[in-house]
Amino acid sequence: QVQLVESGGGLVQAGGSLRLSCAASGCTFAYAMGWFLQAPGKEREFVAAINWIGAGLYYADSVKGRCTISRDNARNTGYLQMNSLKPEDTAVYYCAAYSSRMYSERAFPASWGQGTQVTVSS
Repeated sequence: QVQLVESGGGLVQAGGSLRLSCAASGCTFAYAMGWFLQAPGKEREFVAAINWIGAGLYYADSVKGRCTISRDNARNTGYLQMNSLKPEDTAVYYCAAYSSRMYSERAFPASWGQGTQVTVSS
C-alpha cells in the first residue's frame, strides 16, 4: 500500500497561489494519483487526477484554468499548483493513490494522505 504525505498548505490571500506536494512511499506498482478537498461540514470532493505517465489530466469544473496537476515519478511526488485562489477554495486537501495506473472516475482511491489545510482569506 502506498503511504502519502501532503505538504504546502497554508494561509493565502484571495488571488494568491499555492503549490501542494504529495510525497509517496512504499509503492511497488504504477498508480494514478488524485487530489480531493473537503470543506467544513461538506463531503470530500474530487479536484484533479493524473495518470501514471502523466498524459491523462482530469479536473473538476470548479478548478479548470486555475489548477494544474503534475507528478515526478523519479521523485515519487505529485503536485497541485493552485492559482487565483478564492475564499471558497478553503478546505483540507487530500492526496490519493489509485490501484491502477489509469484514472477512472468510477474508481475509489486505494490510499489517502492525512491532508493539508488551505485557507484563503478575502
